[in-house]
Amino acid sequence: MTRLYDDPATFTEDMVTGFVAAHPGHVRRVPGGVVRSRPARAGKVAVVTGGGSGHYPAFCGVVGPGFADGAVIGNIFTSPSAADACSVGRAADRGAGVIFSFGNYAGDNMNFGLAVERLQREGIRAHNVVVTDDVASAPAEESGKRRGVVGDFVVFKVAAAAAEEGYDFDEVVRVAEHANARTRSLGVAFDGCTLPGQDHPLFEVAEGRMGLGLGIHGEPGVSESAMPSASELAKTLVDGLLAEAPAEGGRVTAILNGLGATKYEELFVVWGTASRLLAEAGVEVVAPEVGELVTSLDMAGCSLTLTWLDEELERLWLAPADTPAYRRGTVAPSTSDVEVDEPVVPEPEVVVAPEAGQATSAEVVGALYAIADLLRDNEDELGRLDAIAGDGDHGRGMTRGSAAAVQAAESAAADGVGPAAVLLAAGDEWASKAGGTSGVLWGAALRSFGDLLPDDRPVTASDLAAGAEAALAAVQRLGRAELGDKTLVDALAPFADELRGAVDEGCGGAVAWRRAAAVATKAAAATADLRPRTGRARPLAERSVGTPDPGATSLALVLTRLAELLDDATCAADTEGGEHQ
Repeated sequence: MTRLYDDPATFTEDMVTGFVAAHPGHVRRVPGGVVRSRPARAGKVAVVTGGGSGHYPAFCGVVGPGFADGAVIGNIFTSPSAADACSVGRAADRGAGVIFSFGNYAGDNMNFGLAVERLQREGIRAHNVVVTDDVASAPAEESGKRRGVVGDFVVFKVAAAAAEEGYDFDEVVRVAEHANARTRSLGVAFDGCTLPGQDHPLFEVAEGRMGLGLGIHGEPGVSESAMPSASELAKTLVDGLLAEAPAEGGRVTAILNGLGATKYEELFVVWGTASRLLAEAGVEVVAPEVGELVTSLDMAGCSLTLTWLDEELERLWLAPADTPAYRRGTVAPSTSDVEVDEPVVPEPEVVVAPEAGQATSAEVVGALYAIADLLRDNEDELGRLDAIAGDGDHGRGMTRGSAAAVQAAESAAADGVGPAAVLLAAGDEWASKAGGTSGVLWGAALRSFGDLLPDDRPVTASDLAAGAEAALAAVQRLGRAELGDKTLVDALAPFADELRGAVDEGCGGAVAWRRAAAVATKAAAATADLRPRTGRARPLAERSVGTPDPGATSLALVLTRLAELLDDATCAADTEGGEHQ
């Protein structure tokens, strides 16, 4: 288990502080992550890695000449926020654009996707290369749905070496996607990992058993079998990957990766057999790596990654690199002596709202305080639900996000702004501090709901219904989830429909909200019968059946708490309909 920490809530920040202090010659800290301490030459394409922490050396450990220009660092097993990705991307940019690369997880896709949009609006060319190497997480015909695991390391290295050689933006993207298309990984777990501050692992593997097809975010394997010998395990991994070998090419590079609690000596025993089996299959291995390159805290297990090489990929894989955690060959000294100042992001203009809007803002702040208390009290249970088929971080992420939202909202309200500006600040900070899928979805929902709240008059029941509909639309646009996918949409969509229906019937805001919250609570409970069709839980769909979706559950809890707070007196007459709400 993870034993050494001060405050579990600040474990990632504390880790980054120590990492930067240990490697000042390689990295410097910027908001959201790290970049090279000495910037690359002007005109070089920047390659930025990213994802949740807990995987060292990935991702921050490979920042340096010949490898990444920066790394965006999220909380443990949690996607970094779009704001963090933008910050690191700006700091790493040398005028030729920024290419982000990361594993295929919903939260990363959302947050890095938003970051690309924002950087492009600022005039910085940006693009995402998503890694999809895990053969256990989806069939070959659905390779685009596969997770990114240790194949991340190969794709990052190849893309970074290409940029270092002087490839232009489009060519770096091309070779990174080519490397991804020729990379396959398969992993196994012998025991789960434990988050800082927790006294039990996210999952357990029974004595004498092994989980096949684990994820690197604390997700258990997709199936279990009897614990094999080292030779039997090597054959399982090699056979699983050779079954998907490209038609052409007999040269590969290989990574036999330890996940945090498997001894190097054990890995060498496995590799002894794996290397022989590959040779017997007519596969030549070039510059293999055996060790810990992409870990999962203290998880016991290992994985095998194969990348089928051509002349270009082999050259780039073998290119020199000098980073805190990975070195190969000799990197030419940097010719750049330029000190790069942090990009300045202009502060938004503060517009003071009329008295009615400020009154609504105060109510919003009070509601956010109640939400934060509620989620903190339910953190462990939400984490437990999430650990059934996910990575167990939902409770912690919701607690961090809501606490940050309260602080941001209170600060905004103190400036006299209206509810839209308060919820914009709260949403952005929720997304930034919570990270992951839930963070970005809650951030977008709060922003969209707030956009429909008036600054110049009291809130009506119709405003609440319109806000709920806008929040649902934002969540579905970003998450691309539909009813039945086993996500928070399965609670939010029925809530928005019932709220609109009750308001159209003439119910006051508090009554309508109470009715809708009851519907959402019932719908959230019903997600226990569903199989997830998207997100991290999808590869473990059967394991999820019988357990309600944690995102839908937390949403229903929040909506019910708000129903308890809401009073008809806060909802004035609907001026459009002329009826008292």
